[in-house]
Amino acid sequence: MAEIGSIISNKQVILKHYVAAGSAIKESDMYVTTTSITLKLPEGSNALLIKTLYLSCDPFLQFIMKNTPGLTGYTFFSPGSPICGYGVAKVLESGRPEFKKDDLVWGLMGWEEYSLVTNSQSFSKSTTLMYHSPTIQGFLNEVSRLKKGEYVFVSAASGAVGQLVGQFAKLAGCYVVGSAGSEEKVDMLKNKLGFDEAFNYKLEDEDLDAALKRYFSEGIDYYFEQVGGKMLDAVLLNMRNHGRIVTCGMISQYNVPQPHGIVNLMLVGLKRLQILGFTHRDHDHVYNNFLDFVLPLIRNKKITYVEDIAHGLDNAPTALAGLFTGRNFGKQLVAVAPHDHHY
Repeated sequence: MAEIGSIISNKQVILKHYVAAGSAIKESDMYVTTTSITLKLPEGSNALLIKTLYLSCDPFLQFIMKNTPGLTGYTFFSPGSPICGYGVAKVLESGRPEFKKDDLVWGLMGWEEYSLVTNSQSFSKSTTLMYHSPTIQGFLNEVSRLKKGEYVFVSAASGAVGQLVGQFAKLAGCYVVGSAGSEEKVDMLKNKLGFDEAFNYKLEDEDLDAALKRYFSEGIDYYFEQVGGKMLDAVLLNMRNHGRIVTCGMISQYNVPQPHGIVNLMLVGLKRLQILGFTHRDHDHVYNNFLDFVLPLIRNKKITYVEDIAHGLDNAPTALAGLFTGRNFGKQLVAVAPHDHHY
């Protein structure tokens, strides 16, 4: 292992150029290069020197790779510089008293092997190498609102967020159906994650309304929205009066020239529906509360967490681009450095 004070190579994933609006992220929008870094904090610095262990591939990264107009609360990437996102790292040297050498930390970090983090306000200690989409930690409040016997539908249910939302709903005593994009993912939802039913939306695309009526003959109480477009329109037709929709994402609309207009929006008023926008930015501060809740469930085999791990930064561009073609199977991670991965 490299010693503090030494100069070592540092592999990085660089944004080549801003991605055009309406275009999906491709591997060719990024490149991998190797620079060097001195493993030493500047004298008197309150920065952190970290070694990256795991990086999370999250759909929100595409918006800051596109310099998306109207998006606030994020710092856009600069072409020619490393992209960054959430991850887990080990502290090599700390200028902050709350972090010690060898601590595991979670927060926003560069897609590189080593980082000198001068703005570490997003960082918190992590007791585990488990990584999840940052959005799911905020779902703890939603779990408390689910009622036993309610009918719950989760779209994009095999991904990082959907797989846990569905299992949390099952623990609350709900009837849960998920949609996914392949027969293999449907099988995983039903036979590994414990969903009551699941369907391949690609095989039902011509009549999603009929598919939903097949699984929800009495309607939907709660919809966790991650797809948008035709799926949302069909769900509105099948919501029960006073139903709730939590809008976490709309992956079908991210990379289309003209977004799908929702024609059944009037039903929001007629059915007295509640629609709530949902993003990780309101919930990052409860990260450790989330771990306290979910880790015992995993250890006691009450829930299962499925991960798709790409190894090495050389494979990171492929892993990130694969989110938008459905290539990943569960939560997509990049393992940057060898480390025991356990809960």
